[in-house]
Amino acid sequence: MTNVTAASTGWRDLLAEGRFSRFALICLGVWLNAADALVTATIMPSVGADLGGYAYFSWAVAGFLVGAILAGASAGRLAEIFGLRQASALAGVACMIGCAMSAAAPNVGVFLAGRLVQGTSCGWISGFSMVAIALLFPERHLARVFASVSGVWGVATVLGPLVGGIFAEAGAWRGVFWLFAVQAGLFSLAALWLLRGSGRAAQRSGVPWLQLGVLTVGVAAIALADVIHVFWMALALVAVGVAILGLVLWIDNRARVRLLPRRAGDLRTVVGAGYSAMFWMTAASMGFAIYGPPILQTLRGLSPLWAGYVIGVESIAWTIAAVAVASAGEKWDAIWVRTGGVMLVASLVILTWAMAGGPLWVVLVGGALLGAAFGLSWSFMTRRIMAVLSDEDRAIGTSATIAIRQTGAAAGAAISGAAANIVGFSTGLTTQSAQAAAIWVFASVIPVGLIGAWAAFRLTGKAARP
Repeated sequence: MTNVTAASTGWRDLLAEGRFSRFALICLGVWLNAADALVTATIMPSVGADLGGYAYFSWAVAGFLVGAILAGASAGRLAEIFGLRQASALAGVACMIGCAMSAAAPNVGVFLAGRLVQGTSCGWISGFSMVAIALLFPERHLARVFASVSGVWGVATVLGPLVGGIFAEAGAWRGVFWLFAVQAGLFSLAALWLLRGSGRAAQRSGVPWLQLGVLTVGVAAIALADVIHVFWMALALVAVGVAILGLVLWIDNRARVRLLPRRAGDLRTVVGAGYSAMFWMTAASMGFAIYGPPILQTLRGLSPLWAGYVIGVESIAWTIAAVAVASAGEKWDAIWVRTGGVMLVASLVILTWAMAGGPLWVVLVGGALLGAAFGLSWSFMTRRIMAVLSDEDRAIGTSATIAIRQTGAAAGAAISGAAANIVGFSTGLTTQSAQAAAIWVFASVIPVGLIGAWAAFRLTGKAARP
């Protein structure tokens, strides 16, 4: 019999011995990344009216994600080189600078440059937070910590647009970035204080420059698809970008200094199947958060704030589901992961029909299923991956989950953006363009969701091995 008791795995023990403050810091780091990634969803109509640039609507998200992906992929290695405390504090300062750039932007170019800086810094912040989990929390608490992180991500994913809606309603969209700048400053100061003595992951020399360079090309190809108005060309760019990401995996598996854990691209392994499920499921979910608010505002006459509340049902369901299954044992992993994959596909089918003109309560059901799909499955996917990582791969493997998620988000934003732009969304918000986008933004990613569900089943099947 094991000596681990229910009390030693409960919330009280999790937050004891000085872990509460570090737990709060990790949650703040995850919040900054997830909320800032999508805060523009409800303010872009205001930004477009003020600065112009409707054709670059999705670049406000895609530009953020480009920086976040590259940063998240390198976070584990930087934590090894510089130490968790110093790296986290510097990332917070960089985030403050990026937020100030967008807040004070005189034109859309500076605004988007600020988003790129925010994405890079927030990717580091979130990646370092995941490294902190691996280094600072005992294994008995990992399920609850990851469930909490999943809940924070769910809340932030939709509260980001909601916060943006509040500022847009007040006619002060720039204020949202000053708010995030303050939070980034608090994170930086808290990291210097709370991460003292946190040590470093087992350090290995070198930086995987080749993999990072090829990754940059792949992510750039995916991001460029957002501004291509010819549908087949946009999808071709996404396909090329995904193929280049596959090349990164091939190179990394043969490199002396690796960016990812061993065999991360092998779908026969737990890590490979888990990363694949995270990538494709996230890609399938992006349309609701990015295009849901403007579609609801245009077709149903909702204010930015109320559109944010409707989208907020995803966050509520995500959080409730994550907390509900937080204490589930390993024997439940397969059930909840597979349930999440099925619910994701079901939600996309429902939203394809309901967003264009179905009853609003059906839209709420679709959003709730979408959130619950991640709340039920995400922490167990992460726990399965961490359980098979070697000590030398733990830092890079854990932080990579953020980069994988956000690479999927970029791909999903590009696919949804291509579908929206081809029906006229890029020329402005009209009833006709919103009506068409309400269908195709979601229909275009149903095949993506099916791939994600398949990978989730493979992750939890007998064929997957360490």
